[in-house]
Amino acid sequence: MIKLFEEEPSVICLIEASHIVYWVAYIPFQGSKFEFYAPIEDRLNFEALNSHHKSKKAIASISKQHNPFDLLRILYEGAVAGAAAGVVVEAALYPIDTIKTRLQAVRGGGQIILKGLYSGLAGNLVGVLPASAIFIGAYEPAKRKLLNSLPENLSALAHLTAGAIGGAASSVVRVPTEVVKQRMQISQFASAPDAVRLIVAKERFRGLYAGYGSFLLRDLPFDAIQFCIYEQMRMGYKLAAKRDLKDSENAMIGAIAGAITGAITTPLDVIKTRLMVQGSAKQYEGILHCVNTIVREEGASTLFKGIGPRVLWIGVGGSIFFGVLERTKKFVAAKHPVD
Repeated sequence: MIKLFEEEPSVICLIEASHIVYWVAYIPFQGSKFEFYAPIEDRLNFEALNSHHKSKKAIASISKQHNPFDLLRILYEGAVAGAAAGVVVEAALYPIDTIKTRLQAVRGGGQIILKGLYSGLAGNLVGVLPASAIFIGAYEPAKRKLLNSLPENLSALAHLTAGAIGGAASSVVRVPTEVVKQRMQISQFASAPDAVRLIVAKERFRGLYAGYGSFLLRDLPFDAIQFCIYEQMRMGYKLAAKRDLKDSENAMIGAIAGAITGAITTPLDVIKTRLMVQGSAKQYEGILHCVNTIVREEGASTLFKGIGPRVLWIGVGGSIFFGVLERTKKFVAAKHPVD
């Protein structure tokens, strides 16, 4: 427990349980003591909500007990919430992602095909579920640890770093899933098992990790920026509203964060797509060669191919993902309360 303020006739304290932080007011009244609880998600929000208590004197003494199982609980709750959010988004918006991939993969003035927009969905969901679980399962504990370790004015750095950590941890699953998905989206293979078997046969196991460097180049900045924008906007919104956010508000902030991040990382996405779908043809020798070839043969504007579907897909996806994520986190926490 961290005792922040003390003033007669009430005492206000901060109690942390799992990933939820509560502020508690103990109010003596006519011989009885009433307790008032309100959930807050972090210390910054707690202090924002109580900024009007300026007349109260801060107490320097801090006594905090760390539960060794808190980290495992945060990891578990994050993994469940991340898996649920990732699967819902992928299933709902897969056709838009397919169109985006085909726009980016076609060279020159080639035409895209609008048939088979759900090609590869089932196999992709098999990879998305563990990848999303790993991402949020790594992100939430890292975020908590960094927020507790860094000064409050560096919270953005904590969110940036945690997002990159989550992206790096999940890339082991996300990259093969993305390779198989995009090869199927451009009709190179008929099914996910066939795709895996033939990729390994022709390109060996490393074929499943084609474009791994470009994937990290795109997704580590993407994950870091998106989650930083989301968390910072969410904190700012709470500061202004002086209350916890509604599901619709989390979704709105998620949409804005997703759309902004999707737009500015489109060139990285184009490069990643070209490297992943080239297969054994090896049209591009690496990231720099890919960029130079695209600009020389197709023009610099090609690096922004598919920006419309990408912004739509990630904007709507961000709305769904963060909305489902926050709701699932609350649901799982309620199902597994701290004793």
